Amino acid sequence: MAKFSYTALDAKGRETQGEIEADNQTSALSKIREKGLFPTQVADAAAKPAKKKATKGAGGMMKMELRMPAFLSRVKTKQLMVWTRQLATLVNAGLPLLRGLRVLTKQEKNPLLKRTVSEMAESIESGSTFAEALAQHPRIFNKLFVNMVKAGEVGGVLDVVLLRLAEFMEKAQKIKSKVVSAMVYPVVVLIMAGSILTFLMIFIVPKFQDIFADLLEGEQLPGLTRMVLSVSKTMTSRLPIVVGIVVILVVLAKILAKARFGRLVMDNLKLKMPIFGTLVRKTAIARFTRTLGTLMTSGVPVLQALNIVRDTVQNEVISKAVGLIHDSVKEGENMTRPIEACGVFPPMVVSMVEVGEETGGLPEMLMKIADSYDDDVDNTVVGLTSIIEPILIIFLAIIVGTIVIALFLPLISIIGKMS
Repeated sequence: MAKFSYTALDAKGRETQGEIEADNQTSALSKIREKGLFPTQVADAAAKPAKKKATKGAGGMMKMELRMPAFLSRVKTKQLMVWTRQLATLVNAGLPLLRGLRVLTKQEKNPLLKRTVSEMAESIESGSTFAEALAQHPRIFNKLFVNMVKAGEVGGVLDVVLLRLAEFMEKAQKIKSKVVSAMVYPVVVLIMAGSILTFLMIFIVPKFQDIFADLLEGEQLPGLTRMVLSVSKTMTSRLPIVVGIVVILVVLAKILAKARFGRLVMDNLKLKMPIFGTLVRKTAIARFTRTLGTLMTSGVPVLQALNIVRDTVQNEVISKAVGLIHDSVKEGENMTRPIEACGVFPPMVVSMVEVGEETGGLPEMLMKIADSYDDDVDNTVVGLTSIIEPILIIFLAIIVGTIVIALFLPLISIIGKMS
């Protein structure tokens, strides 16, 4: 018997790893499932991962099959959304799942997704369920996708679940696009303004300093002019140091973002930003309620659904709050009290969740909350777009005006002496 190393999920969605002895991989999958686990990856413990695979071509010639590196090929959300909707249509039309995967493999243009779907078809042929086949590719199919498919397979409504997944991805992508579009304009303007100001301070302002030194003959410059010239001198003489400090700060921010405490601090700051904080909060709440509502509507148990939401909500503050809600529900409480106690969700969300629990329609109520907040995000984006433009214009006018006034004050003094 051979040894197989595996990675699997338990009933609560937690990841576990271990080794098991079996005659082959199919037998190992069966033994892991008998333990109540859902395997996501099973491999021969003694085997080494191969970088290239040799296959026989026509005429008995050996040819090497090279795989494209992961960073050169990826599956975009839009591509996955289209693929999901196509698979749902095929399954709903009565086509067997395996045949549907084969059909989609032939017509798929993305090389990574094409290879992934082919591998999933082979896994299903060897005895795996569709959810287990999906779980073997966590870079493409997240826990939300896998667990919803698992619930759809158990309930016999796989086509319905796949359609819900496609709609979920469509709405999530729509909100993301609107938020990104609201951020593009101010970012582009700030980058251009920063570049122009840097050019002025490094190349133009120092020339005025030489002119003032020649014409004023040692006379003291106005305070505002001295300040601008001092900033220009610092940027000119210590530019490498300034660039180095900026690079160090960016690297530290990236390192901090990888640690849980750092993500918590940064996400908390995002929620409290003066202008964009409201938009970030509404987007996070909409994602939380839509994800939880979609999972519960698809038949995923509430504790498992909360675990999945905690891992996919993409905001550490909301994720921490979901963890507290999970612990309270696990102790037998309703969701209303912990949602109110965590202090993250507005009173409207708390009230609607309470009504949903009292009427037994919590999943539907969560979807209504998500729709409401999606509309709020639309309105907030429109409002921010109208506010940001005058704010940026005023900000740039103050900066440029300060530089111009600082340079003209000594010129006025010089003109007065000449007259």
